Amino acid sequence: MNLEGNFFVPRPRAEVWGLINDPEVLRQAIPGCQTLEAVDEGYTATVTVAIGPVKAKFSGRVQLLDIKAPESYRIAGEGNGGIAGFAKGGANVQLEEQDGGTVVHYTVDANVGGKLAQLGGRLIESTSRKLSQQFFDRISEIAQAS
Repeated sequence: MNLEGNFFVPRPRAEVWGLINDPEVLRQAIPGCQTLEAVDEGYTATVTVAIGPVKAKFSGRVQLLDIKAPESYRIAGEGNGGIAGFAKGGANVQLEEQDGGTVVHYTVDANVGGKLAQLGGRLIESTSRKLSQQFFDRISEIAQAS
């Protein structure tokens, strides 16, 4: 599954870069995030997600790769949801300065396995889009409040 999009944050690129690399901001913005801790070159996290009738608690690790501060990086990660299955994938994130703020461009690639994969592509994709939108909306809210 692949998703792409962009969103505007009315803050300078350096501030937006700081926000999307702040573990506390990320913990608040990631839907269902219970824990998020910074570790070498990334984070460990525990996230609870419901996709259709399946609710799973995922534990995993996210790495930040190809870092070109404050312009872009790649996020790569994987999580295990026990009997519900697994998820792995990544996102390319690019920050573009624009009058009055920053446009954040993203492309996401993700794969799921186990019970989650049996739910069907449409349900997984629509839920992924919804969770992505919630994440980016929350980042924008946090940026505007700071």
